[in-house]
Amino acid sequence: MMTARKNLIDPASTPYYHCMACCVRKAFLCGKDNFSGKNYEHRRQWVVDRLKALSGIFSLEVCVYAVMSNHYHVVLHINSQQAKKWDTKEVLQRWKPQNIPL
Repeated sequence: MMTARKNLIDPASTPYYHCMACCVRKAFLCGKDNFSGKNYEHRRQWVVDRLKALSGIFSLEVCVYAVMSNHYHVVLHINSQQAKKWDTKEVLQRWKPQNIPL
């Protein structure tokens, strides 16, 4: 059973969170796949660019990140003070899909 984010994240106890995501079925995120011989190194910059874009849109700061061949780690800081300054219009402007490059 899934747990709602509001129950997982508590910025009052700590604004810092370590997040990770990994590939399945021996898939490669970036680097050279020895099985297929394909090189996916170009994807590393995609991940870095995406992290930068998303941190500029949301009230999150990327403290540190590491992108490995089949997974990545990122330590995020929730900037609650910045988010509290945003009115509804600002939130909607930031949430618009065209603000997030693909």
